[in-house]
Amino acid sequence: MNFNIITCFLILLLVLVLPQVNAQTDSVSPASQKLVQVTIDREGNVEVVHQIRDSKNPQELEFIKGTVSNVEFIDKIGRHESMDVVEGAKHMVILPNQGELFVKYDLDNALIQKDGLWTLDFRYLETTTFVIPEEIKLFFVNNRPVLLDEKNAFTCHGCQMILEYSIDEPKTIEYVNWEDKKFEVEMISFAEIENFEFSQPTKKISFKVNDDNQFVTAVIPLELLWGPYAVFQDDEKIYFHEYINNGTHVWLNMRPDTAGNITIIGTTVVPEFPIIAPLAVGFLMILVVPLIRKFNLH
Repeated sequence: MNFNIITCFLILLLVLVLPQVNAQTDSVSPASQKLVQVTIDREGNVEVVHQIRDSKNPQELEFIKGTVSNVEFIDKIGRHESMDVVEGAKHMVILPNQGELFVKYDLDNALIQKDGLWTLDFRYLETTTFVIPEEIKLFFVNNRPVLLDEKNAFTCHGCQMILEYSIDEPKTIEYVNWEDKKFEVEMISFAEIENFEFSQPTKKISFKVNDDNQFVTAVIPLELLWGPYAVFQDDEKIYFHEYINNGTHVWLNMRPDTAGNITIIGTTVVPEFPIIAPLAVGFLMILVVPLIRKFNLH
């Protein structure tokens, strides 16, 4: 009889206590983060650092998606403390009144490499700064090319993206001779490119890409072929980006789904309409218009 009473009491106690435990877990607020930095090295290793503000209440830090390892706490005077996490853990609780601290960890197998292209599928709602290898000047975010001038870092706000980049991407120079001029067209790609041709009468550059789904960048002298441009693969128009124009050259980037023949068509070719001509005409108009007005006044 006494055994049955004790058993009923324990069950009742569990019913009353468990909801309170769950309520306490649900009340933990997301960690207040001052900084999130993702550093990628040349070999594709990823290190993440979160700077957490101090709080009087427990905080829950959400890890960046991936396999988390080598977790460390670093306080404001630089003391390190390692911590083990359960395999597959997606978050951790930061205890209150620890002062501002850094949480650092490795993100294993976050990057995938295929045919020379590194890919990171990333989603994190906090503003995140990415530090990438210095060798990378051109990378792609959701298939859009991005060029870095000096700093090897960029910031993503409320970030959801596919980051793609290559290191030591092959570059070839194709030479175009027309009358007494020689032009260089630079081709950048891991894809094999052959049968490069330039046609002055039809205002086009053509070449064959022998690999599927590879980024191809063509650096074209404006004096050779001027835009606006259109790009075709096997007579079908395809999407491309014109993402740099420094006044002498244009960078055109495309990513054909399959191997095939690529044609870049412009509107003007040398020597049909030299690149200096529009500038000369504009400068001449600046000089002539005041003279015409002065003549009309008299």
